[in-house]
Amino acid sequence: MIIDLKKFMKEEKPRWAELEKLLDRMESNPDDKLDLATVQRFYYLYQRASSDLAKLSTFSFDRETKRHLESLVARSFGEIHETREKAHRLSPINWFFVTLPQTFRRQIKAFWVSLLITCLGVGLGTIAIIVDYDSKSVIMPFSHLQGAPSERVAKEETSVPDDKMPGGMATFSSYLMTHNIKVSIYTMALGMTYGIGTILMLFYNGIILGAVGADYILDGQAVFLFGWLLPHGSVEIPSILLAGQAGFMLAGALIGWKNKALTVRGRLREISSDLVTIVIGLAIFLVWAGIIESFFSQFHAPVLPYSLKIALGSIQLLLLILFLTFSGREKKTKEA
Repeated sequence: MIIDLKKFMKEEKPRWAELEKLLDRMESNPDDKLDLATVQRFYYLYQRASSDLAKLSTFSFDRETKRHLESLVARSFGEIHETREKAHRLSPINWFFVTLPQTFRRQIKAFWVSLLITCLGVGLGTIAIIVDYDSKSVIMPFSHLQGAPSERVAKEETSVPDDKMPGGMATFSSYLMTHNIKVSIYTMALGMTYGIGTILMLFYNGIILGAVGADYILDGQAVFLFGWLLPHGSVEIPSILLAGQAGFMLAGALIGWKNKALTVRGRLREISSDLVTIVIGLAIFLVWAGIIESFFSQFHAPVLPYSLKIALGSIQLLLLILFLTFSGREKKTKEA
């Protein structure tokens, strides 16, 4: 076989450089998901480099070039046949800080729908209390919310209920965790009703939230309200919104908004990984919210200053927003 070595090297080196660039990307970002075209290109470059190495092995040429080409072929073979990525994906830290926020952003449209419906409910609940205060007994069928907010605030600030004792707090925390997780999973599962059940759950929760907020603010208890609600609500309320997001993802798969060409089973299989990620993520958030609500939110002034509680809740909400917005973004940018 006769080869014009100079011409051959000039033509092939750009492909070797392209292969090396792909390998560097894959090795530095094991979670980087390559699209089909990139994978096909990578495999083509690997085969081409292997063929080049076989051709050049019969010639005497620069040893550095030969070692470089051997290294590229070996690294490519390793990337194709290794199992490192599977092990890496099982990392809880990597899952939480990379997979979860990336999944949230990938399904962001469903979250905006969840947020919009909840906000509509908040608006209706607020207007209902302002226009007709007597509607409170219908909107909020909870005995502890029926009295005047100022009376409850006075009672909370001067008494120490049983559930604020050490054993009671642990029991209350456990109850809150399991109850909120059940409600969230129920909200998500109602996506099976083509989203109608999820819409009703979110809308009703929004009505209650708006009504309670308006009730306390109109009674001059805004500081107590935010001091009581923000520490745990800054995590708990977004978690309910995530449950709504999961519900609309499920509804979208059933309806076939994105891909009607697939069967229902195919669409459900397509979102299954993202759905599980969102549900596990919101469950983790709700566990934290339950701990905060039991051991922090339930203690009021003078035990804990409202300014401290509001500051903590605000910082916590900001960190959650930053986490869901930016965490894992560097890997996603490189993928693009």
